[in-house]
Amino acid sequence: MSAGLNTTRTRAALRTSARVSGELLLIFVTLAVTLWILGRMWSVVWPLIVGLLLTTLTWPSARFLRRHGWRPALAATVVTVAFLLVVLGIVALIAVPMSSQTDELTDGVAAGIEHLREWAAGPPLNIGDDQITGAVDSTVARVQDSMGSITTAVATGVSTVVNGLVTAVLGVFLMFFFLKDGPRFLPWLARQLPGRLATDVPVVALRGWETLGAFVRSQALVGLLDAVFIGLGLWILGVPLVLPLAVLTFVSAFVPIVGALFAGFVAVLIALVSNGLTDALIVLAIIVVVQQLEGNVFQPIIQSRGLGLHAAVVLLAVTLGGSLAGIVGSLLAVPLAALIGVVWNYVREQLAAPPEEAVPAER
Repeated sequence: MSAGLNTTRTRAALRTSARVSGELLLIFVTLAVTLWILGRMWSVVWPLIVGLLLTTLTWPSARFLRRHGWRPALAATVVTVAFLLVVLGIVALIAVPMSSQTDELTDGVAAGIEHLREWAAGPPLNIGDDQITGAVDSTVARVQDSMGSITTAVATGVSTVVNGLVTAVLGVFLMFFFLKDGPRFLPWLARQLPGRLATDVPVVALRGWETLGAFVRSQALVGLLDAVFIGLGLWILGVPLVLPLAVLTFVSAFVPIVGALFAGFVAVLIALVSNGLTDALIVLAIIVVVQQLEGNVFQPIIQSRGLGLHAAVVLLAVTLGGSLAGIVGSLLAVPLAALIGVVWNYVREQLAAPPEEAVPAER
C-alpha cells in the first residue's frame, strides 16, 4: 500500500515537473521569438525607445502647463521647442569656448608633438629624425595598402552617424506626440483589451512609465556627480574650458561606456596641450577614479533606490547588457531589468491577493 502511494506521488510529481518545464520552455520560446521580431523591427523600435526616454525628461514641464489650462498641442509644442533650444544651448556652451581657443589648443598640440619628438631623440630611446621619418613612411605605406578597409570603416561610421541623426529626429517627433496624446493612451488601451487585461495591462504600463522616469532622473543625477567631481578636479589643476568640459561630461553620462571615454579623452587632451604631461596624467587619474566610483558605487546605489533594484542587480544588468548588445545593451539593461521587476511585482501582488469572498446566493 505504501509503495503504491509513493509511486502515485512520484508520478504526480513527474507530471507536475513536466508541465512546469513545458510552460517554461514555451515562455523561453516566446521570448526568443519576441526578441527576434524586435531585432527585425529595430529601426522602428529604437526611435520609439528614444522618444519615450526623452518624454520622461520633458513630461513634468508639459504636465505643469496642461494643469494650468494650456491645450495639449500648445503645451507639447512649447516644451518640444524649449527642449531643442536647451540642446542647442548645450552644444553652443561646449563648442563656442572650444572654438575660441582653437589657436591656443593647436599651438599646444604642435608644442606637445615637438616635446615628444625631443624626448624620443634623447636617452634612453635615442630615436633620430631619420628613424622617425622612416617610421612615418612605413605607416603611410601601411595606410595606403589598407585603404579599402579604411574606406569601408569610414563609410560604416558615416552610416552610423546618419542613422543616429535620423533616430534623434524621429525620437523628437515621437516625443512631441507622446507629450500631446500620452494621457489618452492608457484609457484607449483599456478599451481595446478584453476582460481582466483591460485592468492589468494599463496598471503595469503606468508603473513601467514611472520606472522609466526614475531611471532617467537617476542617470541625470549620476551625470551631475561626474560633472561636479571631474570639473572640480580640472578647476583645481587650472585646466582651461572647465565649464564646457563639465557640461560635456554631464551629457556624455547618458551614453554608457563611449560617452565616458569620449569626455575623458577630450579632458585629458586639453590638459595635455595646455598644462603639460603631469597634469594630463593627474586628470586621467581623476577621471578613472570618478568613473570607477560611478560604475561601482554611485550608479548602483542611486539607481537601486530609484528603480527598486538591488545595487548588485544593477551592476550585473549593465555587465550582461553590454556583453550581449554592446552600448545599446548597456543603456537599456537597467530600465529593462526594472520593467521586468515591475511585471514580476505586479504578478506577485495578484497571486498573493486574498480571494474575493463569494457573494451568497439569494434565497
